[in-house]
Amino acid sequence: MSKFTIRPATIADAVTLGHIGVATFVESYTDEIEGPAMMVHCSGQHAAATYHAYLSAPNTGCWLAEHAQTTAPIGYALNCTPELPIETDETDIELKRIYVLSKCHGQGVAPALMEAAITHARDIKARRLLLGTYKDNHRARAFYAKYGFITIGTRKFNIGGNLYNDVLLAKNLQAI
Repeated sequence: MSKFTIRPATIADAVTLGHIGVATFVESYTDEIEGPAMMVHCSGQHAAATYHAYLSAPNTGCWLAEHAQTTAPIGYALNCTPELPIETDETDIELKRIYVLSKCHGQGVAPALMEAAITHARDIKARRLLLGTYKDNHRARAFYAKYGFITIGTRKFNIGGNLYNDVLLAKNLQAI
């Protein structure tokens, strides 16, 4: 029996997404980002209103991973219109967020969320699935490489007034 389920998120899940967003972001970057800057970032980027806006927009896809017995959130993924400092077009979609609590790593949660994100991108006829990730997050970069993402650029990512170096990645979704 699986220890988790994946389900599409709805606007009614905005508060839950905010909570799991803060939990997974803080857990992921505690050693990299100063606490006050992290809290400023999370208070805006992981507010229920932020998720409500994403979930109200066209072409958005969002999935919650939940513990199979308790239904507590353990991870999530979010596809949306690209918000990246590169040239994009209406056929691109961004995997804005994909996070899983570390205690659930190795249980297949992240691959299930990635498959949901890729399927959604293909279903809406996206040309590319784009994402940005911290350049020193080697575990995430290796995970993305397994799914065929390649580096296409860089950006400075502002977290609470501090700039961090990210890489931008793309997965071509068109048949070759």
